[in-house]
Amino acid sequence: MPVRPLGRHDLADPVAAFDGCAAAYLIAPNLHPDEPALVGGWIEALRAAGVARVAYHSVAWPYAPAMPHHLAKAVTEDLVRRSGLAWTVLQPCAYVQNLLPGLRGDDPAIRVPYAVERPFGLVDLVDVGEAAAVALTEDGHVGATYELGGPALVSLHDVAGVASDVLGVPVAAERVDPEEWAAGPGAPHDPRERDWLRAMFASYDAYGLPAGGAALGALLGRAPYELRTTLVRELGAGRTIPS
Repeated sequence: MPVRPLGRHDLADPVAAFDGCAAAYLIAPNLHPDEPALVGGWIEALRAAGVARVAYHSVAWPYAPAMPHHLAKAVTEDLVRRSGLAWTVLQPCAYVQNLLPGLRGDDPAIRVPYAVERPFGLVDLVDVGEAAAVALTEDGHVGATYELGGPALVSLHDVAGVASDVLGVPVAAERVDPEEWAAGPGAPHDPRERDWLRAMFASYDAYGLPAGGAALGALLGRAPYELRTTLVRELGAGRTIPS
């Protein structure tokens, strides 16, 4: 089935952009100031264009008032469910690929402003993309909400250990003080985005982001990619990986 990628500029006229599509996968920009309004507008355009089937890319733990941008996705999920379209909601956990920039430098490390011992259901973006394709093109997924976690809960300390094996060098996992993050890597964000991210980091500090992998495995018809498999693909091409 052919795929038509649409970016922000394409969606200046969303009805025209959606014309001729059989289904749509809706992914809002990260930290959008009003995701319900944005996606609500897309839903109206989908109806006007005659697109009946939609999947919405939400997030694991959307019903978390302590994380404003997660809560906005919970509100948006409700809009999708009441849209009158044939809908599916996907709730992926944090991506393994989010950690790659720190692992690709001369001094590979994981440095984050939250606890590195907390559990996460880190998921491979390749798996998320495949699951979205299944949900939109195969029968049995209309009206379903799927939490998409990786095959096992891992900490960032665990990720650093596997990355050390893959890269063949020690990889540290360190918690950076949130104030230091706000004055450094977080400084380019506008104040609202910075506040929202700091709220997310505080939640991660307290709870991590555990998410199960059973639904993802059922969608894929196989086990989700293990952390080591993902890191070998992304970081270890041509390396001999210790067993």
